[in-house]
Amino acid sequence: MSDVCKIGLLGRGTVGGAFAGLVAERADAIAALTGKRPEIAGLLTRSEGDFQQILAESDVIVELIGGIEPAREYVAAALAAGKPVITANKALLSTHGEELYASANGSGAQLMFEAAVAGVIPAIRVIEESLAGAHVERVHGIVNGTTNYILTEMARNGLSYDDALRQAQDLGYAEADPTADVGGGDAAAKMAILARLAFGVSVTLEQVAYEGIESLTADDISYAKEFDLVLKLVGTAERINGGVSVRVFPAFLYPSHPLASVHGSFNAVTVESPAITEITMSGPGAGGIQTASAVLGDLVSILSGVPRNRPPAAPADIVTDIESAFYLHLEVEDRPGVLAEVAAKLGDYGVSVRSFNQQELGEGARLVMVMHRTPEKGFFAAVGEIAGLPFIKAEPRVIRVIEEEFTD
Repeated sequence: MSDVCKIGLLGRGTVGGAFAGLVAERADAIAALTGKRPEIAGLLTRSEGDFQQILAESDVIVELIGGIEPAREYVAAALAAGKPVITANKALLSTHGEELYASANGSGAQLMFEAAVAGVIPAIRVIEESLAGAHVERVHGIVNGTTNYILTEMARNGLSYDDALRQAQDLGYAEADPTADVGGGDAAAKMAILARLAFGVSVTLEQVAYEGIESLTADDISYAKEFDLVLKLVGTAERINGGVSVRVFPAFLYPSHPLASVHGSFNAVTVESPAITEITMSGPGAGGIQTASAVLGDLVSILSGVPRNRPPAAPADIVTDIESAFYLHLEVEDRPGVLAEVAAKLGDYGVSVRSFNQQELGEGARLVMVMHRTPEKGFFAAVGEIAGLPFIKAEPRVIRVIEEEFTD
């Protein structure tokens, strides 16, 4: 006869409901594997349940209510009481992670959060366990399924940003208020968590520079095809000159890059280290059942007695002096000398052009260039001066380009 593991479930929205269903469906298999049969013993929602009672009567707390408060209060109380906690709350961990890790270490309770990053991809487990002995240099990936779906539909089917977003909402990939996803905040929170685990330094959401996809247009994707590029929202955490850089931004990738072929609502995480060169993990990143599956995986780890300890981390030295390659899109008057003046401004800041395209637009012209890697501060200074030239007809459009190309 298996022992019963009583689960206190906080929140029964899309993910919470899917998790409860999976627990009922997989209880026999989990009991056979771990010797402990899970069951939902208490439920807390806005309209039912008492947290203190649930805490007292549960062996494991699963927090799926989201947001900062009261989630932080509940998770902290459970850890202080020595109860293992599983959460999918990336906003909570990216703002109060160090406090919660310290509480878990102090009480000896497990704090598990595989579901907080990249859906069913076991990125956290791989970094903390499989690659624990590797010196990770960079973690980057597509960690938001909503934005990846939108960009995929814009590229594949020629949808506008608004139409692709509406379709994502209809399919349940995007919230009614999609700001956290399309604005880059959701991906930024996930990259803060990955940076902490990969580099052993404390990174908060406020230290992550991020941009979203709201201003991208069908023209950007059209011109990407001309240069044989793919447009993705990419999160990057990397070691640079003794510090770390953690960023989220739209980026063009060359087709041979491992993230270029990740489409739809799928996520992918690439880990780079001298010991392993590069590995890429991909899988579904948006959806209640996918996130719930990752939560269930954490539960199995707890029931199997897998230890997890996260030592205190030093504050991160955030590096902001970054080099990148860029795509530059200019709407200009069609007259002699325009290209020469633009090239001169770029040259003043040491920016060189990798490829170039020009298209006539009635009385004007469109110039599209891809630059070689260059210091970002100098490039943006050059663009600022170009924007003030008298023949520029619209605000210059800039998107980063990830130059790495990978071969088998």
